Amino acid sequence: MPVLPFVALDTLAALTASVTVLLLFHRWWVPAALPCAWVLCLAARRAYDRHCLLAGTGEIRRVMGAAAVIAVAASVAWWFLPGAGLLHDTLFALPVTVTATFALRETRRLRIRADWHHGRNRERAVVLGPADSVAELVSRLRRTDACEMEVVGVCRTVDDAVDAVRRGGCEAVIALPGPALGTGELRTLSWELRDRDVELMLVPVLADVATGRLRPAPVAGLPLLELHAPDLSRTARVPKELADRLLAAAGLLLLAPLMLVIAVLIRLDSPGPVLFRHRRVGLHGREFTLLKFRTMYRDADRRRSEVASLNQYGDGAFFKVADDPRITRVGRTLRHWSLDEIPQLFNVLAGRMSLVGPRPLPRDEADELPEDVRRRRLLVKPGLSGLWQVSGRSELPEEERVRLDLSYVENWSTALDLTILARTPGAVVRRTGAY
Repeated sequence: MPVLPFVALDTLAALTASVTVLLLFHRWWVPAALPCAWVLCLAARRAYDRHCLLAGTGEIRRVMGAAAVIAVAASVAWWFLPGAGLLHDTLFALPVTVTATFALRETRRLRIRADWHHGRNRERAVVLGPADSVAELVSRLRRTDACEMEVVGVCRTVDDAVDAVRRGGCEAVIALPGPALGTGELRTLSWELRDRDVELMLVPVLADVATGRLRPAPVAGLPLLELHAPDLSRTARVPKELADRLLAAAGLLLLAPLMLVIAVLIRLDSPGPVLFRHRRVGLHGREFTLLKFRTMYRDADRRRSEVASLNQYGDGAFFKVADDPRITRVGRTLRHWSLDEIPQLFNVLAGRMSLVGPRPLPRDEADELPEDVRRRRLLVKPGLSGLWQVSGRSELPEEERVRLDLSYVENWSTALDLTILARTPGAVVRRTGAY
């Protein structure tokens, strides 16, 4: 994947801060050095690694680490040149640089994901492994709303994969664990791919584990991986709780005029209350009243049996009907743009929901889930947005939605929350699965 566009964007972010410093303070030391120093520090902190660029994996830690390095360097320089304004200008420029870097990088990622969504600029890959595992992986890759990989071939043996690479037409080989894929075969394959500049990607046994939970742990010369349990303690969630409530309060203030307009339109469109209230299951199984703008006619609950056969998830835990006749005209527009979800900010402000988390389910739907799945989903608060909402929403099959919810719980981190929040506007604009 081209790195130069990200380097150019990071340079632009530093130049923005540099010009600001120059215009405000009329000093040129920091503006002259910051762009080059910023890119070099990002490179040293591995902020240009492929997965950091594409998925934002570890990006917050790496970018903030680069900023810390520059701040320390400025402090040392200030010790020798205390009257030059170096420390003052650097500490002023760094927040601007960091903010612009995150914003520009995410803008670039949104464009890349849009290309993937339309089948452009994807990396062509061959999948190697047992038939059942290969079928599951290929299905998951194709269900993902915007995937960087396009599977162009499937191989059962290493020799088949080597032949596929020799014929050309692929940039990566994805290998799944299996009895026919030993260390010798992998070593042969890796050398064959190295000579042709083709990536080798290994799928771990636990495919839904975030990289942040894996740590290299060499034992007797073996490259073992140590799996850390997810940290869901109350202390770890304090920053998330504070951010949820502050952002929810700010969102309600900003969106108050829009909410008033929506309320008037709902009342003019059909008789009934403006808000829809429904009991949902929250943290540790405690029920709460979920608030949404009403999008259905007043007798929708009584008419559910009429459309039960149209449920796209069959007899599963979820209930969703495309082109549901119970939805009002205004309600259909609200659902298409996810505007009916805005009142859930009151639930977030009250501490019953989070901005990001698993989807809140009614008690009857939650009880349909297997016991271990239900128990793990309830370890965190339900969310206004979530992993499956930015991955295809209602178009995803039930098992994929459950998997994504569990993946979020098991791999929760501040970086994951920020990534989901950054992808939410794009998912709303694309309107994939919104009905």
